[in-house]
Amino acid sequence: MDNNDIKPIRDAKTLGKMKMLILGLQHLFAMFGATVLVPIIVGGYFADATGEPITRGLTVGVTLFCAGVGTLIFHFCTGFKVPVFLGSSFAFLGGFYAVANLENGMYAGMGANDKVAYACGGVLIAGFLYFVLAFVIRLVGIRKVMRFLPPVVTGPIIICIGLSLASSAVSNASANWILAMIALAVVIVFNIWGRGMFKIIPILMGVVISYGVAVMLNAAGITNPDGTAIINFTPVAEAAIISIPPFRFCRFDFNAILVMAPIAIASMMEHIGDMSAISATVGENFIEKPGLHRTLTGDGLATAFAGLIGGPANTTYGENTGVLELSKVYDPLVIRIAAVMAIILSFIPKFSAFISTMPTAIIGGISFMLYGMISAIGVRNIVENRVDMTKSRNLIIAGVIFVSGLGFGGGFTFHVGSASITLTSLAIAAVMGILLNAILPGNDYNYGENPQGDRSRGVYIMNSDNAGDKKTTDKKN
Repeated sequence: MDNNDIKPIRDAKTLGKMKMLILGLQHLFAMFGATVLVPIIVGGYFADATGEPITRGLTVGVTLFCAGVGTLIFHFCTGFKVPVFLGSSFAFLGGFYAVANLENGMYAGMGANDKVAYACGGVLIAGFLYFVLAFVIRLVGIRKVMRFLPPVVTGPIIICIGLSLASSAVSNASANWILAMIALAVVIVFNIWGRGMFKIIPILMGVVISYGVAVMLNAAGITNPDGTAIINFTPVAEAAIISIPPFRFCRFDFNAILVMAPIAIASMMEHIGDMSAISATVGENFIEKPGLHRTLTGDGLATAFAGLIGGPANTTYGENTGVLELSKVYDPLVIRIAAVMAIILSFIPKFSAFISTMPTAIIGGISFMLYGMISAIGVRNIVENRVDMTKSRNLIIAGVIFVSGLGFGGGFTFHVGSASITLTSLAIAAVMGILLNAILPGNDYNYGENPQGDRSRGVYIMNSDNAGDKKTTDKKN
């Protein structure tokens, strides 16, 4: 029987408690690999830049807690009607990388824990930008707002986010190219040839299988090319079984805010695309009811909360939309069960320590796909929204964004009185793109005219046919 012939289940209580728990575990499994990969990658940024690891704030435990609580916050804001899971956003990786490498002014010689606190302050402000967009959409409507944020702007910005991190992927992979290529190969295999649930979780499978190979190599006494051990299990032995996650309240600095906040442009467009996709998958128009202003508010509040206690920005997860399409169980209660499971895991430091033993080379291999895919998604955003690149107007906007996003490697620093302010390349690219789009004549983008293109804005590694945009969306829109 074709999966589309299965009758959707909107009340999971009819399945019984045990099946509900299993379905919740499936959602936890789907989001897990991508969500915990973010703090591991970010931890590598700050360790490389400062010479010390992150011990408070953006850790695996704090990230899982923020994902679980953030999901519950979102469900509360949307009247418990939208089956969405919020996980760590890849879009902000470029911002964390930039903050980790800030060395001007007070950031000179600053430790990893302090730097990440300022980065999370920027995440909090980025979350508040969601409220601004939600209010404006509520006031004037989504079509007028999206005229200022068309794919010709957001697509190139997303491309720059991925490409700006390319050197980091190569650096991490170089620690052990064999492990890196195994991780990359596994992600590709499951992404292209995987079936069912396995096709939805290529990142997790890449991590699990390559980590298994690393364990075997480590047990056989094989080391990295530089002579270091492939895996160090000492932190796992030293970690407690149960304790409170190492939260760290954020700090605020204008420079860090200017680094992180503009990235909200990309993540908010991702949110709108994901809401379109999940509406089509479930067969309910969540953009109209409970309304995009409420879903944006929920996502923004969850992101602001995460930033407040030292976590990464949250975002709607396409992987979990894929699970909805796979299982046909659309009850949001199942996702809330997964959120509670994530919170429980966050209080088990030994588990977090085990996850954190992942070799740098595996992170590098996964990042080869991840960063490249982020950029490729930006290209897809342009293509599927049918942006006419034969028009000089569009070429100018995209070209200026590319040069700004990739050319200002160290950002642009200027002084206002005694204050030193640095705009990162991504911030410059976002500002230039929005301004040029508003000034230059010929903006012909209208949100809603091409639903397929509008949905293609999610920054996650998963084929779009698993996010419900081909089998079910065409007849819903």
